[in-house]
Amino acid sequence: MNVFQMTVRNVTRRRGRFLFTLMGITVGIAALVTFLALGGGLKREIQREANALGAHLIVTPKGSCAYEQVSILAGEPLPINITDDEVARVAAINGLEAVPLITVKTGVNNQPVPITGVPVAQMKEFKEWKVAEGRYFTSPEDAGILVGGRLAHEERLAIGDHLRVRGTEMPIVGILEKTGNRDDSTLFIPLPVAQRLFEAGDMVSYVLIRVDDLSRVDQYILEIQETVNLGVVSDEQLLASVLAIVGTVGTTMQLVAVVAVLAAAFGIVNTMLTATYERRREIGILQAMGARRRTIFTLFMLESGFYGLLGGITGVITGLIAARIASPLISSNAFTSFVHNGDAAMLDFSLLVNAVGFSLIAAVAAGVYPAWRASQLSPVEAISYE
Repeated sequence: MNVFQMTVRNVTRRRGRFLFTLMGITVGIAALVTFLALGGGLKREIQREANALGAHLIVTPKGSCAYEQVSILAGEPLPINITDDEVARVAAINGLEAVPLITVKTGVNNQPVPITGVPVAQMKEFKEWKVAEGRYFTSPEDAGILVGGRLAHEERLAIGDHLRVRGTEMPIVGILEKTGNRDDSTLFIPLPVAQRLFEAGDMVSYVLIRVDDLSRVDQYILEIQETVNLGVVSDEQLLASVLAIVGTVGTTMQLVAVVAVLAAAFGIVNTMLTATYERRREIGILQAMGARRRTIFTLFMLESGFYGLLGGITGVITGLIAARIASPLISSNAFTSFVHNGDAAMLDFSLLVNAVGFSLIAAVAAGVYPAWRASQLSPVEAISYE
């Protein structure tokens, strides 16, 4: 019998104890992997949505908080209180293009869906949209609906179907090609039509700004703020603000998972100490046969490391499965509602290796004291143990 076979036999000798100890480390590592995978995937989706805005600056109502900045990425409703006059004054600044938008919610087959009022002529070029079926808007007063590609597929919407928006029946005139961002799950109508339907008067929710010279972004921000009493945030500031919130929440959850792993490590300590007392006679026989203290210490360390290695592997597998299951569920939260456009669980090989490594290190550290206790037993004391 070699060392590996002896290690496996000793660890699995008490199967109930082995399973519960293994489950402890598995659950802790699974929680850690789940939070890391979801956090990484969520950050990737946020970065993709920020890039998909196509804007260098976003003009928002004065005093907008971080949640409202997230709402821009998620397509959630925003206060409609930026006037057309303010939009015109911003658009008059040389070197930038201003695209005003209204974002609200409506229902499709009893499911809440974002609907955005867009300036017809500007938006198609600004977003580089392509129409897969039907046609684009023919005028700013075209009372039709453009549907995102994913939404049309999921809800089985077709050209000529009618949707009720604020009590008004409106036909679907076009279906956009899939873009890989939240536009795929959004309805679009001309801005003047949206202002009438939602009784917004001459106001909009926010304004996307594209500048000609990226080196002058900070200067443009100051110029806009001097021109109108509105908030201005760059795409980089928006991304940093949202990622900071996500990062804080993710770090907190990961710390909880680390505590769970450490708690499982104490379970390994308890299991190995119990094994030390139960196997005193076996330890004495090994010593009588010439085994050194270093050999006894190594044997118990290998057993502890086996718990960490096996628990880390099963924890990684369980965590990835849990992340895949949880991925579509987190889109029910308004904060992360845009995640359903992609996969929120990001598989990173280095993440898996680090998780298994952390499990192994925690288990080995937990086994040091029990292994030392076992190696310190004298042969006479050990053999005489009943």
